[in-house]
Formats: sequence, C-alpha cells, structure tokens
Amino acid sequence: MAGRRGFLQKISGLAAAAALPRLASAQPWPAVPGQLSPAQLAIDEVFWAQVARSFMVNPDVTNLENGYLCAVPQDVLEAHLQQVRRINAEPAWYMRRHQFADREQLKQQLAQLAGVSADEVVITRNATEALEILILGLPMRPGDEAVISDQDYPNMVEAFRMRERREGIKVNVVKLPLHPTNDQQVVDAYAAAITPRTKVMLATHLINLTGQVLPVKQLCDLGRAKGVEVIVDGAHSFAHLDFALPQLGCDYFGTSLHKWLCAPLGAGMLYIKQAKIAQVPPLFGDATLPATDIRKLERVGTQPCANHLAIAEAIRFHQHLGGAVKEARLRYLRTYWAERASRIPGVYLNMPLDPARSSGLGNVGIRGKTPTQIADYLLEKHRVFTVAIDHGPVQGIRVTPHLFTSLADLDKLVAGLKELAG
Repeated sequence: MAGRRGFLQKISGLAAAAALPRLASAQPWPAVPGQLSPAQLAIDEVFWAQVARSFMVNPDVTNLENGYLCAVPQDVLEAHLQQVRRINAEPAWYMRRHQFADREQLKQQLAQLAGVSADEVVITRNATEALEILILGLPMRPGDEAVISDQDYPNMVEAFRMRERREGIKVNVVKLPLHPTNDQQVVDAYAAAITPRTKVMLATHLINLTGQVLPVKQLCDLGRAKGVEVIVDGAHSFAHLDFALPQLGCDYFGTSLHKWLCAPLGAGMLYIKQAKIAQVPPLFGDATLPATDIRKLERVGTQPCANHLAIAEAIRFHQHLGGAVKEARLRYLRTYWAERASRIPGVYLNMPLDPARSSGLGNVGIRGKTPTQIADYLLEKHRVFTVAIDHGPVQGIRVTPHLFTSLADLDKLVAGLKELAG
C-alpha cells in the first residue's frame, strides 16, 4: 500500500508534463477562419460541411438523437482503436508501468479545459458514476433533506430515493417551469423547497429532456447562503456550452465526456473543489491516501484505459473548433428548426427560445399525438431518428442535432412535423 502511495506521489509531478502524443490523423480538420466571429461562423454552411466530413455518419438515417451518445470524429475513433491495440499488445506491462502516469497527464488536460486544478478532477466512466459518488457519499443523517427537481436525470433521482429508503432522509421535489420568464423564477422555486434540514441540492445545468439551461451560478450562491451543498449535473452542458467551472461557482460537478466533448463511450469527469474533497468518502475502499487527495476516488478496479486515453484527441478536436464556435453552431441549429416548427399549427415547443435559458438541445410536441407516435412517424416515414420523451410535464420528442447535422437534415424534421400535424 505504501508503494502505491509513493508511486502516486511520484507521478503527481507529471501534471506539467507534455500532453499525450497525438496519433496519426484519419481526416484533416478544416481550418477555422479566424476573421469570423462565432456567430458568423455558425451560419457558414460550407465550413460545417467540411466539419461533417470529420465524422462517419450512417446515410440511411438522419440522426437527431445525439444527446444519448455523440458520434466521435474519425481522429478520435482512430486514436481509441490505436490505444486498444497498444494495450492489448502489452496489457500488464501497460497497466503496471504506464497507466497511472498517463492518467495524470490526461487529468491535466481535462482540468485545463475545465479551468480547474488536476488535483480536483477524477476520470470516471460517465456522469452517473461521477454524480453518484457525490449523491451517495456526502454525509446525511435520518431526517436530513435533499432538494431535486421533477426534470432531473432518472439515475440521479433514483440514487437520492435509495438514500431515502436506506437512511430515512427526505427528498423534496421542485416543479420546474418549462418556459421561465427569468432566472429568479427558477431560483425562487428551489429556495421554496429548502428548509433548515436541507443538506444537499441537485442542480442540473442543462436539462436533458428539453435543453433548458438553469441559472446554476445563482443556485450555487443560494445553496452557499443557506449552508446547502449543491451538486451540479453537467452531463449535457460540458463542451456544449462555452464556460469554465469557476464561472459556475460550484463545488461539485459531474459530466459525461462521451456526449458533447465527443470522447469514446465510457468516459466521464468528476470535479470536487479542493476544500470539499475531504468530506466525500470513496464508494470503493481506499485507506492508503489522505482524505484530502482526490485520487482516493479512483480506486474502482481495472479501468477501460483505451477509452480514457482517447479523450486527449477529443479535447484537441474541441479546442480546434473552439468552445464558443461549437455553442454558437449548436444553438443556431436548434433555432433553425424550432422557429420553423413553432409556426406549424398544432405544434408546440417544450423549451424556452431565450438564448440565456436554452441550448442546442430541444423538445417539440404535437397536440393530439403522443411522443411515441411522433417519433415513430418521423422514423418510419422520413427516416429521421429522435427519441420520445414522456416525462410528466414534458410531452414531445427530443431533438439533438450535432456538428455534422445539415440544414437539409433539419428541413426533413420540420417537413415530417408539418405532415403529421396537418
């Protein structure tokens, strides 16, 4: 055990080392015109057609369901495959001699992207793992309370419900408005659910059902003022919206990297502010590291290292385009289809259009049609793939374009909605 601790301390100095080497390019990336603003570049269809060639897309289906899992660029795919071959050729040698040093270098790159310290970052398999380390780990006693919303991700909700059954805590549920008129309306809804017994609050940065963006900075400020720990679910916001974690003012943040960062399946990230690490116990046993060392949360057994190593190439692709450019393009695509769909009689939107409260992800419904009927019709009649959302107040299909999505793809969606609503 002491040897492992010493090894980790030795390699911690590698955080400032050179980045993991870039592998052979599968498809040249298009040059990003520096003279154009993100808003100008967002509508440059010639440029985005070049970007689309960085992806391998099934031509038989128009995929507008990229919120579950985003496709990776060909370079990222090739990097992943090369790392699989590398580790397969030297499995135990790699795991014993290179695994930890490579992870430290990768954490440094992720931390730089997020605007935090590598000593505050853990690489996980997904957002669920990252967030449940917090939800199941933060100390709560019988009678303590947690605040969640009626639009939080089911896995997070179930984790709180499990603590409710096991430990006797109480879970209070906020009813989020689909079309808030201002940030204070959302903040007030959470504030009303907080009591003197509230210990933890979950705030989803970007709602996976509708694409609504919550004012998490204000919610983190609210929690801090009330003495409530705030966990931010950033599964859909990281590398989708252009921000750095310090701008959110959060102490805890979990995300999936195989969504909008376009990393391989099975990659996520957990951030814990340094001052808060000591109070988060590992879900898996580790008695070798100090409570203040975030590496205590990494002892989860043998990990899919090839998946993680390819994150470095996904970061390069993201940085090549630029976070502001990606956000502008995704918002433009959402606005393009949503504005056209909203003019169809019988069609309604389940998300705000205000740029301050919306993203590239959206949700649309048709009066008199179930979400499943809409999704099935679009797929069967127009080969447009979406996902039905039947979740309390949210009744519609989720539409999530991606960087390879063309305006012609969105025209198919709008034509299908018009035909079905007609």
